[in-house]
Amino acid sequence: MTIHVVDIQHFTHTCPAWPDEPHPYDTRRTVIDVIPGGPCRTPVTIRCGDTTAVIPCYRHEPADRQCGACRIIVTQHTITTRHLTGEAA
Repeated sequence: MTIHVVDIQHFTHTCPAWPDEPHPYDTRRTVIDVIPGGPCRTPVTIRCGDTTAVIPCYRHEPADRQCGACRIIVTQHTITTRHLTGEAA
């Protein structure tokens, strides 16, 4: 399985529309690392007329039918919330 490690930053602010509580206005995700799962273990053969091609299962199958090497897992490394004060975004 391919693992994507990401950092997430939520930016919040308080504005006149909702003065009682801060609310998010921007979320940014940064990919920190990608750990490859290796080659496809169950490639799929597709045919169109006389032409055949063998492709990795992630290009053809839904996620629940993909092999372990092609399946993607996203792991959150750090989640940060920053509040902007004094200015509306």
